[in-house]
Amino acid sequence: MKIFIIISVFASLLIGQTGFEIAKMVDVKMSPKDMSNKTRMVLTNSKGKTRTNTMISKTMDGNKKQIIWFLEPKDDKGVAFLKIEHDDKDDEMRMWLPAFKKIRRISSKKKGDSFMGSDLSYEDMSSRDLKDNDYNRLDDEIINGKDCYVLEVRPKKEAKSSYSKHISWIEKSSLMAIKENSFDKRGELKKTKELSHKLMKGYYLMDRIFVEDVQKKHTTEVSFEDVKVDTGIKENLFQEKNLKRLPRM
Repeated sequence: MKIFIIISVFASLLIGQTGFEIAKMVDVKMSPKDMSNKTRMVLTNSKGKTRTNTMISKTMDGNKKQIIWFLEPKDDKGVAFLKIEHDDKDDEMRMWLPAFKKIRRISSKKKGDSFMGSDLSYEDMSSRDLKDNDYNRLDDEIINGKDCYVLEVRPKKEAKSSYSKHISWIEKSSLMAIKENSFDKRGELKKTKELSHKLMKGYYLMDRIFVEDVQKKHTTEVSFEDVKVDTGIKENLFQEKNLKRLPRM
């Protein structure tokens, strides 16, 4: 019996965590109660022409609640986005379009649409629910000197995803994604993502995302500045009426 137990323990150490267990570790890692930042988003098309957006973003509950106001360029100033994620029903997503004096509600069928012309879709900006995906652990890899878990993530039907799968590289020490490849419904590579992070007040926080739509040859670089955490943002901020209230810098 003792020999059997020793062999079982040794085998489990060799096998290590499953894909789901790694995804769960990522999901439950410590994160701020709330966060605010100034976000800069640079879009570059296939001809090298760029467009820069500047935004203010505030989030709560591990990014499950988020509100974004656009400051620049001038023709986008005042546009705002609200996202509230739910565990038991479809997420709420709304855009305030001041030029039309209209609130646009984004349905789950539109999750694959581009966010403000960028290479990030509304789906890309939402958390992945553990139960809505299957996880397969692939061989670990070292990326840019960082020891990484590699996960194949396949959305289930109930996820209503625009992707067939993702391959994610998760740095072991921080449990932060540093690279991801996303595949369309035909199984062809759609997007590549490079991500970097920093340690702030005991939290690992994303500070840059670079996304390339390899099919459209279009890129988006997102950087986060003036980051503040745990400042006591009130939950009632995340209401439709506040989309129309552009905050002070």
